[in-house]
Amino acid sequence: MKVVAILQARCSSRRLPNKVLLPILGKPMLQRQIERTLHSKLINELVVATSNQSSDTALIQLCESINIPCFAGDLDNVLDRFYQAALQANADIVVRLTGDCPLCDPAIIDSVIAKHISGNNDYTSNVDPETFPDGLDVEVMSFSALQNAWLNAESKTDLEHVTPYIRNQATLVKGAVVSDIDYSAYRWTVDEPQDFEFVTKIYSILGAEEQYFDANAIYKLLLAQPALQEINTGIQRNEGFIKSEL
Repeated sequence: MKVVAILQARCSSRRLPNKVLLPILGKPMLQRQIERTLHSKLINELVVATSNQSSDTALIQLCESINIPCFAGDLDNVLDRFYQAALQANADIVVRLTGDCPLCDPAIIDSVIAKHISGNNDYTSNVDPETFPDGLDVEVMSFSALQNAWLNAESKTDLEHVTPYIRNQATLVKGAVVSDIDYSAYRWTVDEPQDFEFVTKIYSILGAEEQYFDANAIYKLLLAQPALQEINTGIQRNEGFIKSEL
């Protein structure tokens, strides 16, 4: 059983252009996220899924420079990008990650994968209900569920966001990982300049010597220095998804 993490990323973000390549302690943000994800014990392969537009050439070059497989596909049909990348990687289980989460926690990723496997689920996530910080989202699906979505999904939302079609299939077996403490008010994703400032400060405090730090270390830091949270408060969770629905 091959578990493939597919990390979707592009440089043409409207709110913060080229955010995935912005440097955090001297390395592109996407590279920081990749390094953290590779601490996973259950992921067999990590693939970056980007677009075939010239705007993403630098992203593809980054992946080549750090020996990470990269698949380039349609800019707007992200579902097709995921399916083709998963097909090329011979995935049995697909882990969906997004390239705006440089504080991702591989232990949390593994907990969702483990729940998915133990339950023999079609789809498993930690996003419904929302109990983890925005920026620690993990969605896991069987290749067959992804393929079915690829064959049948038609709406713009389904094609752009990959999993809504799967989540809406009542016949599929679904599972959820829920945090013991509700951290859903925390915002650790990067969509706006304030988000990038927040993430950079976390790295400068906890990762300045290139040491790995997990979500628990960030929770403790925010308890000790609550002013850090004020940097990017007031931004709506899942802002990009909501705007695409309008």
